[in-house]
Amino acid sequence: MMKKIIHLLIITCSIIGIKAQKSIAEKPRILISTDIGGTDPDDNQSMTHLLMYADKFNIEGLVSSPSFGDGSKEEIVKMINLYEKDLPKLKKHSSGFPSPSYLRSISKQGLRGNAPFEGFSKSTEGSEWIVKSARKKSAQPLWVLVWGGLEDVAQALHDAPDIKNKIKIYWIGGPNKKWSANSYSYLVKNFPDLWFIEVNSTYYSFFSKNDDPNILKSTEYYDHYIKGYGAMGKDFKNYYNGEVKMGDSPSLFYLMNGNPEDPTGESWGGSFEKIKYSPNIIVDGIKGTSDDIAFCSLIEFHFKGPLLKENSGKVPFYMETMHKKDIQKWPGSYLGDGNYALKYAPKATETLNYKFVSDIPELNNHEGKLNIVNLWPGKQHNTDYPLGNTWFTDQSDPALFEGKYQGGKTIVKWKNDILLDWAKRWEWLK
Repeated sequence: MMKKIIHLLIITCSIIGIKAQKSIAEKPRILISTDIGGTDPDDNQSMTHLLMYADKFNIEGLVSSPSFGDGSKEEIVKMINLYEKDLPKLKKHSSGFPSPSYLRSISKQGLRGNAPFEGFSKSTEGSEWIVKSARKKSAQPLWVLVWGGLEDVAQALHDAPDIKNKIKIYWIGGPNKKWSANSYSYLVKNFPDLWFIEVNSTYYSFFSKNDDPNILKSTEYYDHYIKGYGAMGKDFKNYYNGEVKMGDSPSLFYLMNGNPEDPTGESWGGSFEKIKYSPNIIVDGIKGTSDDIAFCSLIEFHFKGPLLKENSGKVPFYMETMHKKDIQKWPGSYLGDGNYALKYAPKATETLNYKFVSDIPELNNHEGKLNIVNLWPGKQHNTDYPLGNTWFTDQSDPALFEGKYQGGKTIVKWKNDILLDWAKRWEWLK
């Protein structure tokens, strides 16, 4: 009798073990939100990389979310068309590649441009698809990998807060946070318990210049491993002349190698730490501030002015900033009762010179500068947004900086592994 019990226990444990192995081997469910086709062609490179590894994931959505620039669903479809040409060769090595018709069917158009001060506006085809995908019955979470702005993610959560515990987000922030400050503010204020990896700096080190002779050079990779290989390889030369940027791909790397349930562990997509607050600094629009401000902090400029008719649709004032040789204009908002405000998130260490322009005399021609420092999230303020236990961000340990990039060493150490693994797939297209 005892032998039978032991035998049954062994069989039961074996079945459990098999189930556990099967669960670990399951393809992650992913949805990509991208500003592809906008001002930065690195999204095209990342889309090529994604499609070449499409057999490793259950891709449930490809959403165009151009908070800045002219990104569109059509640009996603253009990349799928290239993938279709190379698919016969890819399928010789793996049977798991999705059909081009399926990928086109899950490509959706999201919001074009920024969300207003509130952080949300109206639902889009893209935000509705996020909701639909998140609500699918599954034992797995939906990994929402955000390569651009957060507008459609914020809209989806506004419209369907029940999806909060069904999604896990890896966001390439940094410059995207500058364009998406309103939507980001809405999320940290209303959904502080989201499962969220906010990457403002770590990802830079994957494509930044590095003098280590043992690390593959992004400028040389095309000639050595891509040139002459397939329709996607030919197209790759159109982006940065073939130099590998792929600033959004770390979101995918994260799911390719490592334990994605533990952001603090080692992974190809970086290693992260918990963050308890998101800095939110209130600045008097007339007086400014002399305090040092951490890059990627939310800054709210506030003004007092005349009473206006609300919802007039007219932008009451703009903030102008200089970016290289271009002047960028950021629209302000009227909040009612003579209160005006604007949200901004500086993307890098700098002395930020700004100027407000308006037809309203009380708001016009105020100038100032902010000193932006290179350590996120920086010191705490009583106006910061508290966060829950599942918000993660770049490692703050100075030993893990790669040059000026906070947390950079947690990803650059894997660069060779990532690129050499990809090189094997380029060989498939020979």
